[in-house]
Amino acid sequence: MKVGIMGATGFTGAELVRILLQHPEVELAFVDSRTYENQQFDEVYPNLKGKATMKAQSVDPENLPEDMELVFCALPHRISQNKVIPMHDKGMKIIDLSADFRLNDQKTYEQWYQTAHQRPELLTKSVYGLPEWYKDALKEATLTANPGCFPTSILLPLLPLMKEGLVDGKHLVVSSNTGISGAGRKPSPVNLFSQVNENVRAYGIGTHRHTPEIEQELSLAAGSDITVQFTPHLVPMDRGILSTIVTPAVAGLTLKKVEDCYQAYYGNKPFIRLLSNDALPETKAVKGSNFCDIAWRVDERSGNLILVAAIDNLIKGSSGEAVQNMNLMLGMPEETGLDHLSIWP
Repeated sequence: MKVGIMGATGFTGAELVRILLQHPEVELAFVDSRTYENQQFDEVYPNLKGKATMKAQSVDPENLPEDMELVFCALPHRISQNKVIPMHDKGMKIIDLSADFRLNDQKTYEQWYQTAHQRPELLTKSVYGLPEWYKDALKEATLTANPGCFPTSILLPLLPLMKEGLVDGKHLVVSSNTGISGAGRKPSPVNLFSQVNENVRAYGIGTHRHTPEIEQELSLAAGSDITVQFTPHLVPMDRGILSTIVTPAVAGLTLKKVEDCYQAYYGNKPFIRLLSNDALPETKAVKGSNFCDIAWRVDERSGNLILVAAIDNLIKGSSGEAVQNMNLMLGMPEETGLDHLSIWP
């Protein structure tokens, strides 16, 4: 089955290339890039030397090869919808890795992303690409909105508990730490080595654009409006996200109830690892993999429930999750081509 990638030379696009080149059921038909047009892909990413020998090309979304099964769009928000809409109108299956189709409400999208949405009716037709929750819908989807990296690390531990009323949705405090690759490949003051090395800083307090996405999905699970206090932190590592969630424990909540809830929802999910005993998630344990590690504690002294989750922001938080969604959309087992073990150290 032939697939292609629009915007292939960013970090998420390159991870898609790496994963898809090893996928047993698909052929990578094209890699789109304007910045590196006509340059061999393994010259841009030397880790793929001898494997990604195709040349990047500037692909017109209105003139795609007719035998394409699916296209990934790994372009920035605002820009992405310009490419997705003509492909969608031609009947192409698409997975969009930007935020342009994640939010159901047009006003919310335009408020947080400061741009007009050209086809707001598609916001309610796209499927939110969290496969552990929307597997059946993804099997029928033609347009999938791949989740953001922070939301993936936050929603996966919270959604089962929210659905079952085991979380106090009125007081949710989330602190997430992310590696520098989350800032993208384009050089900027944010990702300069001298400013990131030996430095940890908070940013986007109360204003991060992933906030409405998190609140949207939690509200759907709870059946009522949920507000989250979300604070991301940039830490001096290449990749990974560690999210810690603190909320008051509901009356009678025990570790066993939390574990039973997780087992009911995630016990047979191939990429969720529920940590037991004294183990806690850490970013190195999921590096290079599509796993999400989850642990939980009930602090009797403070009366709080604490959830901790770790993912690789470029894999489960982006490109790996996109391939997981592709597998479902094209009728394959969701774990196909994603059985990469984590890298340690």
